[in-house]
Amino acid sequence: MRLELQADCYAGVWGASAQKRGLIDTSDVEGGIRAAQSVGDDRLQKQAQGVVMPDSFTHGTSEQRQRWFNTGFRSGSVASCNTFAAAQL
Repeated sequence: MRLELQADCYAGVWGASAQKRGLIDTSDVEGGIRAAQSVGDDRLQKQAQGVVMPDSFTHGTSEQRQRWFNTGFRSGSVASCNTFAAAQL
């Protein structure tokens, strides 16, 4: 799961770079955040099974995915994406 959340953070770093270069705008960033939220393990399990089983998460919750995307986007640096050293995911 930490690897997947790190990927979300890297997506945020890319988003920051792309926005600075004028390749994407605020609505694109908001779409990325919505996408990260929509594929959280908690949300997908609730939709598919009607119950959330945290022990089986592989990609993180909707909140975690959004938070790590935002971490990368706000910092614009891969150095902020060390999910393996983070105490709290």
